[in-house]
Amino acid sequence: MTSTPSVTPDIPVSSRAHATDIPAGDAGRSGSAGPPPVPRARARARPGWILAVVLAGQFMGVLDAFIVNVAAPDLRADLHTSGALLQLVVAGYSIAYSVLLITGARLGARVGHGRMFLGGLAVFTVASLACGLAQGPGQLIAFRLAQGAGAGLMLPQVLSLIQHTFTGTSRTRALGAYAAVLGVGAAAGQLVGGALVSADLFGSGWRPVFLINVPIGVLLLVAGVRVLGGRDAAGAAGAGGTDRAVGASGAGRAAGDRAPSRALDLPGLFLLAAAVLLFTVPVVLGQELDWPLWGWVSLALCAVVFTVFALYETRLSRRGGSPLLSPRVLRAPGVPLAVFRILTMMAVNGGFTFVLMLHLQGGLGQSALRAGLTMVPTCAAFSVAGLGWRRLPERWHALLSPGGFLLGAASLAGIGALYAGGGDGGPLVYVLMATEGLGMSLAYNPVLAGAVARVRQEDAADASGLLVTTAQIGLLVGVAVFGAVFLGRAESGTGPLASAHAMGLTCGAMAAAAVAGCLAGAVRALARLRGDPRAARADR
Repeated sequence: MTSTPSVTPDIPVSSRAHATDIPAGDAGRSGSAGPPPVPRARARARPGWILAVVLAGQFMGVLDAFIVNVAAPDLRADLHTSGALLQLVVAGYSIAYSVLLITGARLGARVGHGRMFLGGLAVFTVASLACGLAQGPGQLIAFRLAQGAGAGLMLPQVLSLIQHTFTGTSRTRALGAYAAVLGVGAAAGQLVGGALVSADLFGSGWRPVFLINVPIGVLLLVAGVRVLGGRDAAGAAGAGGTDRAVGASGAGRAAGDRAPSRALDLPGLFLLAAAVLLFTVPVVLGQELDWPLWGWVSLALCAVVFTVFALYETRLSRRGGSPLLSPRVLRAPGVPLAVFRILTMMAVNGGFTFVLMLHLQGGLGQSALRAGLTMVPTCAAFSVAGLGWRRLPERWHALLSPGGFLLGAASLAGIGALYAGGGDGGPLVYVLMATEGLGMSLAYNPVLAGAVARVRQEDAADASGLLVTTAQIGLLVGVAVFGAVFLGRAESGTGPLASAHAMGLTCGAMAAAAVAGCLAGAVRALARLRGDPRAARADR
């Protein structure tokens, strides 16, 4: 249930390619070359302070994705925006973040993870201020895109900074704290958003859900300049020091196992961004505008642009370049299935959170705080299952994902049935919320961990980037598609019953999507459980 879904600590976006178990200052030693000078700021920085700063930034990024869902009904009423434009406000963050995620990781390796973290944090903070002061839906959509861009530059650096700063058991503890922040941030987004909107501070309504980032961001920038300046000795080496040393001698890689920084794939970035926008805009606006011709043209162009993107990435990979999404990783055993399952699971969860907040507040008239509290069992169960699934017997792991999808589908169908009659669902709805979170966590986490574990070590960073980008695109698809289903049905009638019927219909559609996720690869999973060695090699 997070918008930054690297829930397991062994799934870094960029750290596999740049991690080292030795102090960062020693990573550049090669032959007779001495270690790079250690800046004074770095010498003073304590690892605990570094961890606190980067995890606080991670927490803000996760919080901001969920906090906006709770504020959506108030935002819609205050800005007099349509349901389609509201979807773009919510999805704008994921659009920019998903497209820039891999590029942000590579920029951090080239110019310094500390510098890139602070630069992304500055963009995120300024964009949050602009969002809080926006006077119309168009401005807010643009600023949400900028906010997502800031997150796309900032958040990929967190795992790399942890890897460069900590070693051994201290690194394990730091990664555990990272995983905990992801889970807590999702739940806190519902609670903090609900509390801020319900408080209506100084008559500001929804605006504090964005403005709260400003003082926190400024404090983190001040602290980050002091404690993260020295981290650039490790990251900036990717642009010169370490990579040159590795190129001159194999000793540098043997000592630190540091891969050279990856080249930027700007044409691939442009093509991917164009394909995402060509898909999102007509899907979001099509229902409201009665599916005009330009919407169908846009979807057709999306297919064309995505095909060109795939061909370009394949050609770049064959030339020995660094494609944004590696075709070699996509062809690895188990990765295509993992991409489908992660996309499906995140689409279901992204759509569910969005439509639930609209129904609870708009259809049932609940306060933002109560609506946020309704989601807490889902977020809590998702986090607990994400941290504990590894303790289950190894032979069960192949069935966790299809079983999780099935549990999630049953929970969604039950939630839809409870709400379809127009009531608030009673105590049973909280039980189903928890089982939905449990099921979706089991559907997601084993797949994410297994897919990266099965690719070659040198492809681990590419696999991580691919799967986390897939998760973000899944959130975007969920808000666009399931949001359109809900709004189309809810706006075709009037009163609470129209919203209730829309919620029942949308939950049914999401349950069907979860069943599709269950059936994908389920036959191979059963064969693996019976001990078929061919299925064991191909599953997950």
